[in-house]
Amino acid sequence: MDGRAEADRGGFRGGGYAALVTLIARRRELAAVRRLLDRVAAGAGGHLIVTGPSGSGKTALLDVAGEMARARGIPVLRTAATDGDPGQPIWSRMLGDLEAVPDREGHEEQDLERLAGSIARGGPRLLLIDDVDRAGPPAVEFLAMLVSRLGPGPTVLIASSSDSVGMTPDLRLRGLTETELAGLMPGMPPDAVHAVWLASGGLPGSALALTGELSAADQTDAAFTDAGSADAGSPEDPVTRLALSAPSRAGFLDLDVGLIRLLETAAERPSPPATRARVLARLARELLGDPSAAGRRRELIGEAVASAQASGSPGTIAEVLDSRLHALWDPSAAHERLTTASQIVEQARLAGDADAERRGLFWRFIALAELGDLEGAEAALTAYARTGELTGDAEAAVVVLARQSMLATVRGRFDTAAELAAEVSVRGRQAGLADTDRLVGTLRSSIDALRGDVASYAERWQGVARRLPGHFFEATAARALAESGRVVEAGLELERLLPAVLAGSGPRWIGVVADLAIVASRVGEPAAAEALYGALLPYRGRVVVWGGANTITGPVDDYLGRLAARLGRTAEAVAHFGHAVELEERIGALPWLAHTLVARAEALAGGDRRQADDDLARARSIAERLGLTRLLSSLTPPAGEWRLTRDGDGWRLDAGPETVRLRDGRGVHYLRTLLTAPGQEVAALDLVAGGAGLVASQGEPVLDGAARAAYRRRLRQLDEQLDGADRAGDAGRAAALQAERTALLAELRRATGLGGRPRTQDAEAERARVNATRALWAIVERVESAAPGAGAHLRASLRSGRFFRYQPAPGGPDRWSL
Repeated sequence: MDGRAEADRGGFRGGGYAALVTLIARRRELAAVRRLLDRVAAGAGGHLIVTGPSGSGKTALLDVAGEMARARGIPVLRTAATDGDPGQPIWSRMLGDLEAVPDREGHEEQDLERLAGSIARGGPRLLLIDDVDRAGPPAVEFLAMLVSRLGPGPTVLIASSSDSVGMTPDLRLRGLTETELAGLMPGMPPDAVHAVWLASGGLPGSALALTGELSAADQTDAAFTDAGSADAGSPEDPVTRLALSAPSRAGFLDLDVGLIRLLETAAERPSPPATRARVLARLARELLGDPSAAGRRRELIGEAVASAQASGSPGTIAEVLDSRLHALWDPSAAHERLTTASQIVEQARLAGDADAERRGLFWRFIALAELGDLEGAEAALTAYARTGELTGDAEAAVVVLARQSMLATVRGRFDTAAELAAEVSVRGRQAGLADTDRLVGTLRSSIDALRGDVASYAERWQGVARRLPGHFFEATAARALAESGRVVEAGLELERLLPAVLAGSGPRWIGVVADLAIVASRVGEPAAAEALYGALLPYRGRVVVWGGANTITGPVDDYLGRLAARLGRTAEAVAHFGHAVELEERIGALPWLAHTLVARAEALAGGDRRQADDDLARARSIAERLGLTRLLSSLTPPAGEWRLTRDGDGWRLDAGPETVRLRDGRGVHYLRTLLTAPGQEVAALDLVAGGAGLVASQGEPVLDGAARAAYRRRLRQLDEQLDGADRAGDAGRAAALQAERTALLAELRRATGLGGRPRTQDAEAERARVNATRALWAIVERVESAAPGAGAHLRASLRSGRFFRYQPAPGGPDRWSL
């Protein structure tokens, strides 16, 4: 029997799990492997990337591929990206296997060339690389290099990765159906098979692991029962046991639908009070990702707490209290979280449950951070880390690294924070942490935001918002838009989100309100700022902490101060900024301190000038030392540069030592248009149109007859399409069609004079000249009154008439920043 026939039947001797997998819905994958090995036999090469979550059978497929190759007489070289010394590059290990030579430090380029040469010369050969993405970007880059250098020789490569690495062909392993999964577990009762399928998502490796845990638990229960020592609270029902022990595949605020269904099934089965309390509490916690389930979570937790207390089991009480804090995350309950954390630690110690004790310590860390006691929070985090080390919990180590990175960011130790974030990326993947990429992205975004690089991640948060609706990730995107100067878009998001946010709650709520406060302090109606001020006021004196403290974004008083300044309540703003400064100085949060000092100086601009100057000088010193580029640029414009920039609803003109604030209006926009094109003539019609105008000879109509007829035909088409969109209930298409119709009507009205006669270009141009001249010189007069030097320069440099021009006169800036 040849290797191919044996592979088709899945009959590899001693194959175990790998052999089973070949029998269970993996025909497509085996066919792909077989085609690669056929290429080797034909003297050609190739590659295949196998992707899928942990437990999907990637390792088993590589096992089978290796056995198939050996059955054909093809040598196999296999390595795992995470094996061996982490400091030794994967290509050096592979080279050593290929050539049986010791690795040499400092010769990476030579090693890569030697490896490529060995692959080109050798063959036939099958190269297998496990878990390439878990070794981080260098391993992925190495894989891409290896694929590019395989050449025409008879060497084939199969690599496995949890996620796509951007190379094709990419073979994604899916979960098995319930019927297919039953083939892996002969003799198991149907309800247990269904439970395993729900808990594992149909992933065969996870399913077999869960089945093994159930079998071991059954044997343990039988032994204790025989000895008369059975725990009255332990779940004897395998479905319930699985519901309590199966790991969740959901990241933060995601939903593991299969696990939720399994918990709901378990909740309907009879069980002792302690077991029922744990099932209900876990169900409530898993429903945190469903923003519509708040009422149900409260009901479930209420019954769970009552059942736990009735059981008298300290371990159960600790577990239910932990789930209660997750499921009913109230932003106003920081002191309650601190108290409950102590209760969890106390009950966990009575039960001898180190895992529950560690969770209590982590809640203590979060609560202390919220209350502004970062020193106490760090002590709690250290205790959490030590208990994690004692139990060998890899995920706990990643959690500690992430929070240490965030705390380093708060203190302005950006290089340290970035190094820790990189370590989180590697170790999170190694530990199989579901939301590693999102966690690392959050840490890096926090560093970028404080340093001043905000334009790059607005789209990233908008993408997260699309994946996780209902949790207001759009608010963070709106803040990024506002801070990067896209204030119109940010204002629209503020208007859209505000009602739902004010009515919301949850682990991200206070952070979301703080993000919208930044937007409202720069743009939007005063009513929005007033509403957000009222929402944040009960939390003054606290720190804005998101969820599990993977993001901390400053004192609440800083946000209150910005809102009060926006509302014109200067005394309140200065008082709030003062409280924020005291907290920031106490905890050593230098980046926050620099930003707060600038905000307080702006609030004091019309009052205590000496304090304002001191604040700006201190903020500049901090910004220079920490490299806060965006803040520094706003404080110290480059020599010879004048600026006309957005300032809330208006504009701010900075001209050397002079500063003037201008109301938003046509005159400012005309001035800005001219400043962007020094020395160029702009027709009055162009200036009024806000861009490209209409160039026509004197006396010609703005639109000729053919154009007007075409406009009217298009209007009739739009009316018909609008009717169709309305009948279909397609609101998005109807809005787009209506916008086009409105624009066409405006153009027709602009081109039509009295009695419907065509309006000629000369009359339109004269009207534009008069209006633009009046608006532009009104702005120049406003500048002259507050900034005489800048006003004199503009007066000498601007030309008006049918054509406008900014021709820089001596004494002005070297360049404008607009």
